[in-house]
Amino acid sequence: QVQLRESGGGLVQPGGSLRLSCAASGSAFSTNAMGWYRQAPGKQRELVATATRAGSTNYAESVKGRFTISRDNAKNTVYLQMNSLEPEDTAVYYCNAKVVLTSILAEYDYWGQGTQVTVSS
Repeated sequence: QVQLRESGGGLVQPGGSLRLSCAASGSAFSTNAMGWYRQAPGKQRELVATATRAGSTNYAESVKGRFTISRDNAKNTVYLQMNSLEPEDTAVYYCNAKVVLTSILAEYDYWGQGTQVTVSS
């Protein structure tokens, strides 16, 4: 079984920064793309940023230039550095990983439990 564990959320003032981390743990697996999604109250979950194992990245237009996604393949960990935070960034942030179970060579979608990010003065 594979689990994703997120950390780093919290309350920050507008213009501030936060760094989210998400580590995948378990046995006999590897990770392909990893990324972050968010869901604000009353809204659908939306993509924030993704990173492939090779390092290619993709960002939502609303966060380009402010957020940076990175990953450590050896640790199966993905990070999201969030700068210049705005109240509109307030949401629950979810980690996502495309996990390959090496015993059966099949890829599955895994999600973290979510971490709250609140941007408010």
